[in-house]
Amino acid sequence: MRKTPHRSIAARLLTVAALAAVALPALPASAAPDAAAACTPAQVVGNGGFESGTSPWTQSSTSVITSRSGQSAHGGTSFAWLDGVGSTHTDTLSQSVTIPSGCSKATLSFWLHIDTAETTSSTAYDKLTAKIGSTTLATYSNLNKATGYVQKSIDVSSFAGQTVSLAFTGTEDSSLQTSFVLDDIALDTSGDTTPPADSTRTPAAPSYTVNLSSNTDGTVWTGHESATFTNASSTALSEVYLRLWDNYHGTCSAMPITVTNVSGGTAGALSVACTALQISLPTPLAQGQSATIGFDLGITVPSGADRFGHDGAFNNIGNALPVLAVKDGSGWHLDPYTNNGESFYSLAADFKVTLDHPSGLLVPATGTSVDTPGTSGRTVTTATASKVRDFAWAAGPFSKISGTSTAGTAINIYSVSGISSSDAQSMLSTAKTAVDAHAGRFGAYPYGELDAVIDNNYWFGGMEYPGFVLDLVSTTALTHEIGHQWWYGIVGDDEYNSPWLDEAFTDYSTDLALGKTGTSCWNSVSWASSAEKITNSMAYWDTHSSRYSTVVYGYGKCALHDLRRLIGDTAMTKLLKDYASSHWYGVSTTAEFKAAAQAATTTDLTSFWSTHRIDG
Repeated sequence: MRKTPHRSIAARLLTVAALAAVALPALPASAAPDAAAACTPAQVVGNGGFESGTSPWTQSSTSVITSRSGQSAHGGTSFAWLDGVGSTHTDTLSQSVTIPSGCSKATLSFWLHIDTAETTSSTAYDKLTAKIGSTTLATYSNLNKATGYVQKSIDVSSFAGQTVSLAFTGTEDSSLQTSFVLDDIALDTSGDTTPPADSTRTPAAPSYTVNLSSNTDGTVWTGHESATFTNASSTALSEVYLRLWDNYHGTCSAMPITVTNVSGGTAGALSVACTALQISLPTPLAQGQSATIGFDLGITVPSGADRFGHDGAFNNIGNALPVLAVKDGSGWHLDPYTNNGESFYSLAADFKVTLDHPSGLLVPATGTSVDTPGTSGRTVTTATASKVRDFAWAAGPFSKISGTSTAGTAINIYSVSGISSSDAQSMLSTAKTAVDAHAGRFGAYPYGELDAVIDNNYWFGGMEYPGFVLDLVSTTALTHEIGHQWWYGIVGDDEYNSPWLDEAFTDYSTDLALGKTGTSCWNSVSWASSAEKITNSMAYWDTHSSRYSTVVYGYGKCALHDLRRLIGDTAMTKLLKDYASSHWYGVSTTAEFKAAAQAATTTDLTSFWSTHRIDG
C-alpha cells in the first residue's frame, strides 16, 4: 500500500509541482486502552483548527488568529496568519502543551501555506520558526513558498512527559511581504513505552466481508463491512482500532470515510487526525478467542489523480476500506498518514468484497473478480482475495486489454482515456515480464490475476496494492510496483517505521529485473547529516522529504547491490529467496534481515551495516 515510486521514481518520471495534500484536525481519544498498555493515544493541542476563538493560544496581536479575507483556512473558516505586512515585523503564536509520559511516539503536524512577494530563489529574507520549549524544530522561509497548504510532520517523542510551550514565530525584513498561514495544528501521541506482555502481532488472521453500492459515476460508495479476528497474544484484548486512512484527504468535519452503527463493540473517539477509530470490545478477548465487529461504511472519493481520488471519470479507491491496526511489542501502531510514502502496517487477511455498480463502469480490484448481472443497468463485481494486506479497486469507463504471462499469471491492463493502444500493449508486455522475473527470484506469484490501472496524470508515478497497481506508462515504474507484490505484499513490514524494507528491496528487485547491476552506485553516496540513515522512519523523512527518495530508494538499493558484491551473487540470490520464503505472508524487520544476511556468509557484516547506516 503505497505510492511506491513515490517521490523517488515519480521524481525521475515526472516534473511535478510541490506536494499540496489535504489533512484533518484531530480529536482526542477517550476510552482506556488494554490494561497492559501504558499509553492512551491522544491529541494534545487545544483548538488547533482555530474554530473555537483564540483560547488556549497566546498571540502577539489580535489579528494573528483570524478569518479575514486575503488568506483562507485549510479547514473550517479560521486560521493563523503570521506576518504578511511587508515591513520589519514579528508575529508569535503559542500555547502550553503536556505530552504524556506513557507514550513512545509524539508527532507534531500542521498545515502551512506560504506566499510571498519576494522574488529571490536563494535568500531567506522572511522566516517562520517552530519551537517546543527552547528547541527549534523547523524553520521555513520565503524560499518555501507554495500555491496551497502543505502538511508538515515533526517527531517530538523526546519531549514525552514534559509540559512545554509550542510556539511559532514569524519574522519579516523591511520590504516585500511574506505570509505564513497555519491551520489544523495537532500533536498526536501513541505507542507504549512499556511493551505488552509479549510481542506477538495481533489481532491476527483478519477476515473482512464488504458489501458496497456506488452512485452513477463511482464517486460515492455505501454499504456494510464486517471484520472477524483472533487475539494471538497472551495479553487479553479489550479493544481494537480501525484505520480510516483516507480521512487524511478531508477534514474531521467532512470525512471521506464514515463509520456508523458499529456492532460487536462500542465506538470510541476518533484520533490521529480522524484516521484511527477505537472500538472497545464487550468483554476482553483471551488468547485464541475470536470476535467480529461490523459497521455501516460510507466512502466519498475526492477529486484528484491520486491513490484515493478521481481523475475525471476514473476513480482510484485505495486505502478506503477500514482495516485493523496492529498491536505488537511496541503497543498499538497508530502512526499518522504520510503522503510522502506509506504508513500502512497491516497483517495478511482474507477479503470478500461485493461491489454493486453501473454496468458502464469497469471495476478492477484486488483478488480474483467475477461479474454477475445486478438490477437494471448494474453489475455486481465480487472480488475475493486471500492473505493480502489491503484491498483496493478502481471504477470508471476504462479500456481493458488482457494477457497471460509465460508462467501463467493473468494480467489485465486498464487504461484511462488518453492512453494509446500501443502504450497499453507495452504496459501489458512489461507486466508479463516483470511478474515472472520477480516470481523467479522470490517465489511464485500467489494472488491469481494482476490488474494495472494506467494514467499518466499520476503525480506520484505509481502505487502498489495486492494484485492491483496504479501506474504511469513507464517500464521502470510498473516493474517497481509489481515488485511490491513481494516486498510489502507477500513479505510485509511496518511501512511507517521501516520504509526501506519495501522501497529499497523493491528498487533493488527492479534493477535485477531490468538487468541493471548497480555497478559502483554506492560510490556516489553523500550523507546530508549524521542523523541520516537508510533505516530512518517516515517521521524523519517527512521532515527531510527532499532526501527521502535519494536515501531510501537510491542508497537503499545500492546498499543491497553492495551486499551482493560482498557476499557473492549466488549467496545473495539464495538469501533473498530463502528470506521471502521464511517470511511469506509474515512481517520482516531490519534485525531479522541482518541476521539472515549474516547467516548467509562467513564474512563479518558488522562494519558493512555501520558503513551503510543500516540500524536495527
